[in-house]
This record gives sequence, structure tokens and C-alpha cells, in this order.
Amino acid sequence: MNYSAAYEVALEKFRQATLKDIGEYSGYPLEDNRIKIVFLGQKMEVEHPSGRFYCDQAPNGEIPLPTQILVLHYLVNRSPAMQTGQLISYKELPGGSIYIEPFTKRAINPLVKFFGAQKEKFLEAAKALGGEPIALGDAGVTLQVFPKISVTLVIWEADDEFPASGNILFDTSASTFLATEDYAVLASQVVFTLKKLAKL
Repeated sequence: MNYSAAYEVALEKFRQATLKDIGEYSGYPLEDNRIKIVFLGQKMEVEHPSGRFYCDQAPNGEIPLPTQILVLHYLVNRSPAMQTGQLISYKELPGGSIYIEPFTKRAINPLVKFFGAQKEKFLEAAKALGGEPIALGDAGVTLQVFPKISVTLVIWEADDEFPASGNILFDTSASTFLATEDYAVLASQVVFTLKKLAKL
């Protein structure tokens, strides 16, 4: 994916959005001309209208471009929808069935590889990000990654008949906040952040 081109498009949309709308729809607090954000445990601020990111926790103070794009996409969304509490798979998102194979390789397979036999580490890492246990699979958690977007990760451990497996689910409201492609990027970032926290 050409992240540079996607970033420029996202930045232009952000510059055109008003702080009033961002504050009203994003669920994030504003301080002067900055939006104060916590994303996967990282505190950051985004300046409006420049789109400049500030983060003391990031290496060299730089936020990876895919993360910046995700945040900008979320901030410019003006959907008044709320989460429903009902879950769907990636392939149930608009066009998701077409991209389910890349999504599986990018997010679900790493989830199973890292945590399929280490559910305690999975649960501990998720807890460190504010994850809430959910009664699905052998271990399941829901992470609130944006104020209006949650990601649910589920693991089934291996047994005598089946290898370990997993799934990543989204609220039925998901498509009103981000494009389906964004959820592939988001899910992979969630999994790799959990891996990093678990020191695998």
C-alpha cells in the first residue's frame, strides 16, 4: 500500500474538518488547537489544522505513518452512530469477504502464532491496554481502541483434534466509522502491540 499517498489524502481531509466537529464526533478531549489521544497505550496529541503529531513515548517522537493515517481517518469521521455491542467478523464488513485472506494473513495468523499456546500472556497484555475479558473461545478480550471503535480478539487453544485458532471481531457499527481496509491495518497493529507487551 502507498502510505504516503493515503496520508496526504487523510491530512487534507483533516485540515478541512473543524475542531468543533472533531470534538463533537470523535469523543476525544480538545486543548486549545490540539486533540488529546490515547491509542493502544500511547498518549499523543494532534495539532489542528496542521495535522502534526506529538508523542513523547514514540521512538524519536515519530508516530508510524499507518498509525497517523488511522487516527486522521477516525478524527474526520462525522458519524453520530454508537456501538451496538453486537459482533461481526471482518468478512461481514463491506467488501470484507474479498479481503479476508490478506486480513487473515496480516492479523489472525499472527494472533494465533503469538498467543495460540500462551493465553495467559495474551490476557495479561490485553489487560495492560485496558482490555475487558469476554466469554468467547478459550480466551477473549475486547479492546476500546478509539472512543467509538472496539476490537475483540478470540483464541481457541489446540487440542487432540484441532490446532490452535483465533478470530478478530468488530462491532456491527464499525463500518460507519472507518473503511474496511482501515480495520485490517488496525487489527494488525493491535496484535503486534499485544505481542510487544507480552515480550514474545
